[in-house]
This record gives sequence, structure tokens and C-alpha cells, in this order.
Amino acid sequence: MSLREPLFLVGLLAIPLVAWWYVMRERGARTGREAFASPALFASVAPERPGWRRHVPAALFALALAALIVALARPQATVAVESEQANILLVTDQSGSMLATDVAPTRLVAARRAGDEFLERVPDKVRVGAIAFNQGVRVLQSPTTDRAALREALLRIKAAGATATGDALTVALDLARRPVTPGAKPPPAAIILLSDGKSVRGRDPVPVAREAGRLKVPIYTIALGTDGGTIESRRANGSIRREPVPPDRVAMQQIAEASGGRTFNATDAKGLDAVYERLGSQIARKNVKREVTAGFAGGALALILIGGAFSLRVFGRII
Repeated sequence: MSLREPLFLVGLLAIPLVAWWYVMRERGARTGREAFASPALFASVAPERPGWRRHVPAALFALALAALIVALARPQATVAVESEQANILLVTDQSGSMLATDVAPTRLVAARRAGDEFLERVPDKVRVGAIAFNQGVRVLQSPTTDRAALREALLRIKAAGATATGDALTVALDLARRPVTPGAKPPPAAIILLSDGKSVRGRDPVPVAREAGRLKVPIYTIALGTDGGTIESRRANGSIRREPVPPDRVAMQQIAEASGGRTFNATDAKGLDAVYERLGSQIARKNVKREVTAGFAGGALALILIGGAFSLRVFGRII
């Protein structure tokens, strides 16, 4: 909560003064009653005294006054709204380890399917792009609102090769900040990185993530796979061996933290779908300040009406 005109809050200092005036008035009224009749005769002179109820209207009016003063200060609340001008980049690892079957049917197929689910969750006007990487980087689709083109691009991902995460993030950061019209300001942007292995080629991804954080482009990382994941590889003599390919969760966490994003673990297809579903409903939103003056003014009016009705019911008069 913030205030556009905070100086008006000085008016709240009047509340204690009003309370003091009310207490002094009550004491004066009590002194007058005692001068009119002795306490022993009060029960016969005024048999139905309202007791604590006589203070309720005054308390409600005081709260209404406080609410009106706050309304004058023009309070603002931060709310999340859809950012229809955002760019989101899906950066998918396509190294050979994505052929592991610990995430059924394979890590790569699960990633494709989850990407489709993600596109269903993102608002239609948000532009989404796709990048695939192994030791090289391929821009499958620049940010667009054409969901069919994006789905077709995801189908072109084939698993092979090593991993160059830093190079992929560099390309993604450039695309994410590219405005729709030349010369315009960079749009709000975010990157979703899905990978299952440690970066072994190209740039160190953590400094790239720090640069993304400086430019306010968070990177949300998804470490895909289980520690028991393996892929088949052929030895020089032609025999087949199973090579372990556990996900590098530590590296993915470092990238997310350096950029101001978040990291997730997905050990099966269902878990990956859940992560993408969550990101699809949240990542295309931005926090904006909305003035809530009307709420405070309406609350003050309600308090005045309730106080007046209570006074009319108990005392037969509004004040």
C-alpha cells in the first residue's frame, strides 16, 4: 500500500483531539446529572440508561473520519494484471541427455508436450518465442502471438550433442528485449530455461543471468529429470553402455537466483506440466499500482450510515 498525497495524513492528528473533546463532553454531562439528582435517584429518573451503547455512534463516526482522511491521501494498492506487451522466450535444451527415458516417454517429448500446455495458459496477446540449444543455438521462432507457429517450432527439436547454456541465454536475452517497433522501449520480458545437464560449452551462464537480472528479465529455470536418468552410448568397440545423466539442479538454481527468477524441479511429465501450468498463469503478469480511494470513501460512508442508524434506533435521533 502506498499514498499519492501522504501529507493529508496529518489530518489524522485530529482524531485524538475529537476523542478528547468527546470524553470531556461526557464528563460534563455526568457532572450535570449529578447536580440535577443524587445517584440514588438515577434508577427512577432514568430507568433505561443505554450504557456502553451510547458510545457506539461516536466510535463509528470517528472511524469514518479517519477513513475519509486516508481517502484524501489517495491510497494505492499493488495488483497483478496481465502484461499483454510482454515477450517470453522458451529456451529448451536439446542435448543428447534429453533422450533419457526417466521422464516418460523421453525428456524431450515430455518437454514438447509441456510446452503445448504452457502456450494454452499464456494470454493470447503475449508474444512467445522458442530457442533450442545444444553446443549451438537455434532460434526456432522469434516472439510471436502465432501459437500454431510456436507448436510447429517445438516439434522441430531433435536431441543430440552437448550443452551451451550461457550462449543460449545470451541469444534469448537479446530476443526477449527486442521491441515490436524499432526505437521503442524494450517490453517486459522473461525467459523460461528447461535443461537437464551442466553447461560444458560456450559462455558461463551465471554472468549472463546477472546481466538479465540487471535488465529486469527474470529467468525461470526447470531442472528436468531424475538422478537415476541414463542414456545409451556406443563404445569404440561397438558395445553399448549406459551413461548417467542426472540434472544439474545447483547450476539451474544459481542461474535463477542471479536473474531474480525462480527455479523448479520436474522429475516426471506430470510435474513438468504442473510447472508450466503455474508459469503460464503467472509469468505474463506485471504488478501495477491502482488507486483505492473509492474503497476508503465508500467505507467511510458505510460507517456514517451504520452509526446514524444505530443512533436512531437507540436514542431516537441521528446524533
